Amino acid sequence: MTTYQDLLKQREALTEQIEQARKRETADAVARVRALMQEFHLSPSDIFPSGRKARAKGMGMKVKPKFRDPATGQTWTGRGKAPKWIAGRDRAAFLIR
Repeated sequence: MTTYQDLLKQREALTEQIEQARKRETADAVARVRALMQEFHLSPSDIFPSGRKARAKGMGMKVKPKFRDPATGQTWTGRGKAPKWIAGRDRAAFLIR
């Protein structure tokens, strides 16, 4: 029968083996990625694009204004909090046709 202390020693040995295998396999993976990048002339930005290209469809699209203040010419799309010039008033009078 294996004792508690023996099992703890086995766990420490396994933990060390796991860490060594991880380092070795990580180094191999990085080498393969670098080779593929060189072969296909890729840059990090090709693999990990940044910016707004990855946005969901329809996100960030401009919306045409639906309402206009005749006094100032300011417009509002009808989305979000209503501006002070239209708040509490009949919106039909401010519709853009």
